[in-house]
Amino acid sequence: MSKIETDPNTPSSRRDATREKLLAAALDVFGRYGFDGASTRQLADAAGVNLQAIPYYFSGKEGLYIATAEYLTEMIGSHIGDMRQKVGARIAALDASRESMTPAEARIYLSEIAQTMVALFVSKTSESWARFIIREQMEPTEAFTRVYQGIMRPMIEIARRLIGTILGEDPASEHVRLRAFSFIGSIMVFRMAHAAVLAQMEWDRAGPDEVATLRKLAAELVAVLEPVKGGAQ
Repeated sequence: MSKIETDPNTPSSRRDATREKLLAAALDVFGRYGFDGASTRQLADAAGVNLQAIPYYFSGKEGLYIATAEYLTEMIGSHIGDMRQKVGARIAALDASRESMTPAEARIYLSEIAQTMVALFVSKTSESWARFIIREQMEPTEAFTRVYQGIMRPMIEIARRLIGTILGEDPASEHVRLRAFSFIGSIMVFRMAHAAVLAQMEWDRAGPDEVATLRKLAAELVAVLEPVKGGAQ
């Protein structure tokens, strides 16, 4: 490497590219080995950058770990941000006018979210995301807080609002919160149990035809959401 990335005379575009390389590599390495199991040498080698780049850009491994969580939030947001903004804007407009969303409209939005998410979850792109998030679910750190506040909480709250509308219940109720997690789990299983899904379905991969099948299933999961007979207990 003729010039290390920490040289102040290095053009900013190259410095930015180095930072991006580190974050992309760190997402995979931290997801595979965890914070304690990943060495700075391993992280730098995976990114193909000089070891000094880690303290230069992130003040050390801990700073890189937190930045990786924020990077993950940005990556997920780049795939679902427009959809989240559209649904969120509609909900905000209804709240401002003191109008209520109809169950039919809520189903349309929830179906769009579910179909988008299932297609994303079975893609190669989400592999490293899932590893990182699963580790943080098992042993939460500040990184989990960043991911939860940045992307998970807003999406869960939108799902709660839509599911509450469909069920005719308060979105803040315990029952709707649990129904929302149950619904989200029925979508996330296609990432978290990806190998089992492929084996059980006898699919070699999740190609376009398989994704189309899963999108139809996601729409079905929304269609069968109905209020509990006799009311929630």
